[in-house]
Amino acid sequence: MSIPKPPPDHCTILYFAAATSYTKKQYDHLPTPFHVSRLPDVLEERYPGIKSKVLVSCAITVNLDYVDLEEEADKDNDGLLVTAGDEVAVIPPL
Repeated sequence: MSIPKPPPDHCTILYFAAATSYTKKQYDHLPTPFHVSRLPDVLEERYPGIKSKVLVSCAITVNLDYVDLEEEADKDNDGLLVTAGDEVAVIPPL
């Protein structure tokens, strides 16, 4: 699969396994910046029910580094900022 480069000021969200089945997509491009702790809410707006049916059991990576969303939400200013050109992956358990 070849993923096109995101538009300016966007990141790429990659979906795998159950996340692909739920969204019917392998990727999305989302406008940036946003705090990674907001990712579930951002995706819930696009795909109602995804938080409880898919994301609750998923791992999240930003630029190949695993991120703990709960830990990020507890940080000052909501932690890690996803910026233009970043790659975020939603990885359900295998």
